[in-house]
Parts: sequence; structure tokens; C-alpha cells
Amino acid sequence: MPASASLPDQLILGIFGPTASGKSSVAEAIADRIPAELVSADSMQVYRGLPILANQPARPTRLVAIWPLEYEASVGDYQRLAHDAVDDVLAAGRTPVVVGGTGLYLRAALTDLRLPPPPAPEARRRWEEFYDAHGGLHAHGRLQALDPSAAAAVHPNDRRRVVRALELAELGSSLAGDRLWEEEYRRPTLLFGLAVEPAELERRIEERTFAMFDAGVEEEVRAALERPISTTARHMLGLDEIGSLPRAEAIEAVIVRTRRYAAYQRKWLRRTPGVVSVRADRPAAEVADEILKMARAGQRVPPR
Repeated sequence: MPASASLPDQLILGIFGPTASGKSSVAEAIADRIPAELVSADSMQVYRGLPILANQPARPTRLVAIWPLEYEASVGDYQRLAHDAVDDVLAAGRTPVVVGGTGLYLRAALTDLRLPPPPAPEARRRWEEFYDAHGGLHAHGRLQALDPSAAAAVHPNDRRRVVRALELAELGSSLAGDRLWEEEYRRPTLLFGLAVEPAELERRIEERTFAMFDAGVEEEVRAALERPISTTARHMLGLDEIGSLPRAEAIEAVIVRTRRYAAYQRKWLRRTPGVVSVRADRPAAEVADEILKMARAGQRVPPR
């Protein structure tokens, strides 16, 4: 049965939510019900070599394990591949289900994101060293002199964003213009956000962390650390903790970091206009049925 018989023709479904909210299970349940293909929007699932740590799905999903760990990934690289994947699925008469927890990657997959220029060689390292050597207030003061608008939008203690703003200012660009979802969707899109109560989400995070260790994530990480790893892959949550701490301490550290990341994802979700919130503290099949019911009713976000 063609996808158009189940959903409006040429519709894209986006599934976003905090880590451990059940995104992959919901997306897979949707693909069990309609002709669909899954497209990952996760900045760490793109790498090969750490499937347990990256929580890569068992079901075939586009843009999973496409790059080796030493590859320096960029949003621009991902966006080109994501657009091709989505268009290919639509051309085959199926529904693309874009699923992930990396907000910027999801945005890149669903929009014609105007990306800022790449930093000059070694610029990030130089500005990071500047921030660390002189402190956040001094670095923020330099940003104030170079780009007052960006400085007004960034807290001095936010090292990552201060450094990025300094990189852009040096290139004549600005972080101040980088607002979430200011771009139009490329195609008719319905974006769902999975909502799970904090206590339930914390329980799931702990459960998943213990499951990773039971599945052999320590051996996986040790093997990966014996090979070259790019600076982007180094950001994978839990990599440093598992590679350097005793088991009990590593488990606790991963849980703490995952909770913080989930809080950040929930904040990102609240700032996303047009997202349809769906309660996800129930079986994935029920969530998938509700999503498809709304999609069939035409509750979608057209290109803006």
C-alpha cells in the first residue's frame, strides 16, 4: 500500500525528545504500521565503532554508522546527506520518519539551514585556550568588543558558545543571528516532541545506563580508544567517563551527564515552535498510533 494511502502525500514526520524518551521505539512502531523509512538525526549515531554507547537502533536506519570514528563531522556534511535521504524516501513513495535527539541535526534535516562559515584552521583551539587562560569574563569582554549583539545573547560562563561566537566574529559573522527554527521547512512536515515526566525519564536513563554496561560498553570503549578519534566523536556522552573511571564511578558519571543532557534537550524542545507534544510514558505502539491518527487528520506543519 503506498504511503499516500495512509498519510498525506509527501509528508515528513519528525520525532524528537530527550534521551531515553523512546524515540527509536516510537519511530519503529510507526514504520510497522505504514510504508516508511527511518532517518537518524543524531550527531553520534553517525559514527561506526561505538554502537552500544551511541545507542544505535537495531532496525535499518539511514545515516547510522556512516563515518569512521576519526572523521571530523560537520552539520553541513550531515545536512547534505539528510536531504538526499529524505528526498529518496519520498521519491520511493514512502514516509520519511526523521528521528533523533540532536536538535541542530534535526533542524538541518528538515530545513534549508543557512550554515555559518567554518572556523579558520586552529581557531577553535586558539579561542578555547584564550578562554581557559583568561577566564570567562575576559573572553566575554573580548566578544563584547567584537560582536556586542552576540555578547548580549551569551552568558560568560557558557564556554562553548562564547568560543563559537568569537570564532564567528573573527570571520565577520555572528552567533546572534542563529535562532532556532528561523528557517522554513523544506517540505510539509509534522514534528512531534515526546514528553516524559522527569521521574520516569530518570528511571529510564538509569535503566538504560546499566543495560549498556551489561551489554559490554566498557570493552567497546576500550577498543575505540586504541584508535584515532576525531574531536567531534570525542563529544560522545560517556566516552571519557567509561574510558577513565572504575565501573561504579563511570556508571554514576554517565547517569549524571545523561540527566543534564536530557534537561538541555527538554529546554530545546520547549523553544521549538510548531512542535506537537505527545505523552510518551506509555507503550511505543500507543504513541505511534496517536501520531498517525493526527497525521491522517491533516494536523501538519506546512512549509513556512
